[in-house]
Amino acid sequence: MATMALQQRLRARPAHPSGPTYLSYTPNGKKLITVGLNNAIRVFQSGSDAEPVTIDDCTDSNTAVDSTNTFFITGSEDGQVAKYSLESNTFEGLLFRSTLPVRDVAISPDGKWVAVASDELVVKVVSIEDMTKVLIFNEQPRAVKHVSFDSNGAFLSVSCSDGKVYIYSFGTDEPELITTVSNVIKNLDTNAEESSRVIWHPDARAFAAPTAGREVQVVSKDDWEKQRTFRSGHTGDITALAWSLNGALLATAGMDRRLVIWETKTQKILHTYNDIAATILDLQWHPTDNTLSYTNIDGELFIRPDVVPEAHASLLKDLLQPAPFIHDPRVEVNGNAPGRITNDKPRTPLRRKGSDASLDDIMEGVMSDDGYDNGDGFIDDDDGAGYTEQLNGNGKRTNGHLAPLTADNLKKRSTGSWKPQHHNSFQPGSTPWRGSRRYLCLNLTGAVWTVDQETHHSITVEFYDQDRRNFHFTDPFRYDKACLNDNGSLFSCQPSGKDPATLYYRPHETWTSRTDWRTSLPGGENIEAIALSDSFIVATTSANYVRVYTLFGLPYRVYRQKSSPTVSCAAWRDYIMTIGNGAIGADGRTRLQYTIENVKRDEVCQSEDTVALSDGADLRSVFFSDHGDPCIYDSTGVLLVLLHWRTPSQAKWVPLLDTKNLSRVASGRKTENYWPVAVASGRFYCIILKGAEQHPHLPVPLLSEFDFQVPLTSTKPSTELDATEGDTDTQRQSFEESFVRSSLLHSLQSDLLSNVHSTSRQRTELAKAELEIDKALLQLLNIECRAGEEHGMKALEIVKLLRNSNGTMLTAAEKIATRFGRDVLSEKIREEMERREVGLDDADE
Repeated sequence: MATMALQQRLRARPAHPSGPTYLSYTPNGKKLITVGLNNAIRVFQSGSDAEPVTIDDCTDSNTAVDSTNTFFITGSEDGQVAKYSLESNTFEGLLFRSTLPVRDVAISPDGKWVAVASDELVVKVVSIEDMTKVLIFNEQPRAVKHVSFDSNGAFLSVSCSDGKVYIYSFGTDEPELITTVSNVIKNLDTNAEESSRVIWHPDARAFAAPTAGREVQVVSKDDWEKQRTFRSGHTGDITALAWSLNGALLATAGMDRRLVIWETKTQKILHTYNDIAATILDLQWHPTDNTLSYTNIDGELFIRPDVVPEAHASLLKDLLQPAPFIHDPRVEVNGNAPGRITNDKPRTPLRRKGSDASLDDIMEGVMSDDGYDNGDGFIDDDDGAGYTEQLNGNGKRTNGHLAPLTADNLKKRSTGSWKPQHHNSFQPGSTPWRGSRRYLCLNLTGAVWTVDQETHHSITVEFYDQDRRNFHFTDPFRYDKACLNDNGSLFSCQPSGKDPATLYYRPHETWTSRTDWRTSLPGGENIEAIALSDSFIVATTSANYVRVYTLFGLPYRVYRQKSSPTVSCAAWRDYIMTIGNGAIGADGRTRLQYTIENVKRDEVCQSEDTVALSDGADLRSVFFSDHGDPCIYDSTGVLLVLLHWRTPSQAKWVPLLDTKNLSRVASGRKTENYWPVAVASGRFYCIILKGAEQHPHLPVPLLSEFDFQVPLTSTKPSTELDATEGDTDTQRQSFEESFVRSSLLHSLQSDLLSNVHSTSRQRTELAKAELEIDKALLQLLNIECRAGEEHGMKALEIVKLLRNSNGTMLTAAEKIATRFGRDVLSEKIREEMERREVGLDDADE
């Protein structure tokens, strides 16, 4: 009844002649400015029924307005963009003149720039302090209807009449088109009553825009993917929309003459007002009150108090609320997001354009003024007794011999107890949510991805081998992890309500009718990571259990992992590798520990050894190569392999490739990242990600491959050498890298043959690896002999490293020395040949 009475009392405040009318609140909420068809601008005082101030010295047909606390800017049909003072209520000057009508203006959050949308094909951003400074945004092919800045001032969104949103970077000397967002806004003429305005959420992580389907679509800034949608609120096209200052509420108006108040978190309608007399063209929330103001097509202004029903009015008092994501990376911890867990949760300050005070600051000031809390945890000395001066920071009385507490000391005391940072768990080969889609697995066999359909998920498995049959199924369990190999696919889901965590395995081909199986874990136990090999299935859990199953569901082994919390796991044939958080280092971060075990033989190869990461680096992926060697890829872009891992206490992590040293990026002209996929056939397989991208996204990208390149020297040639010396030095570095890499691959192959029943192919590969070592050494010997007699000692050292036992390589070395006239070296090589013939080495002498 109270709401109905309020609706009856609501009356229009005539502001301008009948026609399109627009408004803007100042950031502090003290004033409201309206513009319309006539040559008058109205400035209303918030909370007052007094007549507004009228500014007459302006142009007719103003079409846009935006304001700060001290001035406001208008745009008009005749192309003028003008600045007015709110202190003197006078015209201050013309900032810009367009040849065609202006459709929108937006002031940057710092109050220094104004973006102008017009019927011209370009958007111009003009410096308010110096109108000669103009930035031009011209990637859009047609006229622009709306422009808006995000709350951080880092992006400018342009709603073009071609039905696309163009996102530009802002704050740099040369603005750049970041992306074009299609299939969101509607194709509209610039003078249409319907809106295609982009409104950035106050947390700056997403924007919302009206769609052709009379809905409001949220789009994330991180990946420009569609997120939550506000549906079923209007039967006509949307004409205006606005977030509340804290992002907890959304207001929309439409051609159906409805005003709808939505809750952001749930996208539910809190209230619908059906008493709208004319189409609303512009609306804004009051910065601090439960008030919404709007202007319409009839030149009227409405100021609607208590617009949010009393039962929900408290939402306006909340701190900054998150944008409505389908899967919010700040809220949920995914098993696909490796990285460190931070203990501090910074609260995002809520700021208005042109204001230096955050909502937190305002609330803190209010609390202090009331005497309830002055922000430092002390009681105010409001009776003048002086007892507060006798208390120290711990609430103890002091006789004054202690130094006074400073603000820094108080700040340190208020941060709470220190906690170490440990590594998140993650699933190798999976990616975070990108809108409603994400990869569950991506490897050399194929890709598994899932789509969130709100009520359920749908999963697609696609193979790179075209002879295999892809498949797709509806997923009511909402699987969040997957593994894929040539034999089958493995999925897992987390507990939900009374349903426990579940593993599901689906073989690709079998000779029985029913082959897939599903098993549940004990209640309350989450699955942190899973792995699939040709022999076993592995799951590491939140209870720090390692659970091992056969391929057809028989529980094979259960044991508790020593290092915890668990991080990830991998499997190859009978071997499993588990990784967990270990001891805390000097930087307060845990050191990762790994264990490798042969499950079938119940033998531990490496027990709680350290994962060798550089300072500040995090683990991004872990997997076995096609030869069964454990590999890791870290956040610095380095690929490492574990050497001698079958021998207890002998394992060491050796770099195979540092992607920062690749010639394609070493020059600095190209920026790209690499998503690790596999190590196979002596190469690193990955997905190249352009720019700042960190994860691949659909459709399934092509795989790229790089040869191993052990990081020894910079890829950039020295500028201090002349051309000849530079070429020689480059060749030397190349052959040295070839020698180290070939020696590493030889050691890996030798370890494999020492622990398996070797085949003739494997023995041939070992011989080839040995030959590659000797070839690299002979090439190095050739360079050193050419360099001069003073390099003789190094040349002899190279000769002694030759591995060929039948003398062929030593003979070749002698020929190289003789060709360059190195007689002393030739004699030394013949002596080396004689020693090897009788089985002597340097130690025997």
